[in-house]
Amino acid sequence: MSVMLTRISKWLSKYSTWWTALISVVIFTLFTVFVLPGQSASSTDQLSGGDSPDLSLYYSSAELYRMAESYGEQGRQAYISARFTFDLIWPLVYGFFLVATLGWLLKIAIPAQSIWQRANLLPLFGILFDYLENISTSLVMGRFPAQTPIVDWMAGIFTALKWLLIGGSFILLVVALFLAIWRKITAADVQVGQSDD
Repeated sequence: MSVMLTRISKWLSKYSTWWTALISVVIFTLFTVFVLPGQSASSTDQLSGGDSPDLSLYYSSAELYRMAESYGEQGRQAYISARFTFDLIWPLVYGFFLVATLGWLLKIAIPAQSIWQRANLLPLFGILFDYLENISTSLVMGRFPAQTPIVDWMAGIFTALKWLLIGGSFILLVVALFLAIWRKITAADVQVGQSDD
């Protein structure tokens, strides 16, 4: 498993160049500015302004059933529809952004042989748990008012892990950016010092 993850990490790093990072930033920005606000407003209307599993850090199975009940039949159908349309694309958009930019910055910021190069895998696990969240919550919504044991409990865990991994990826992105800038500055200082000699 470790060997496979290392290979995936190296493959991602190979294609994480300045231009793939730039493309990912453009796509992420356009999606955030032009698509996300409309989807958010539509979701708020369809769910009657109620809480959403996607935006919660964690929720119990009882809280998930309360959300399902508050949505009503139409709201639950709208929720499921959004999970298998918009929410199929959005994780790919933010995932591409995080993988490409984080991978590119890590190559600049730290040595190639460092185990921290594997941090470019973190967004992939965030995407995985995002999809698991969508599947499990949609199953609960679709079967409501029937109970969906185990899945209803796991949904909250999937959501918590999603936020932990995605949040961690953004934090690492900021750290990698500062380390990359620092490394470039110190490398420039060394070159200036050598030229003076």
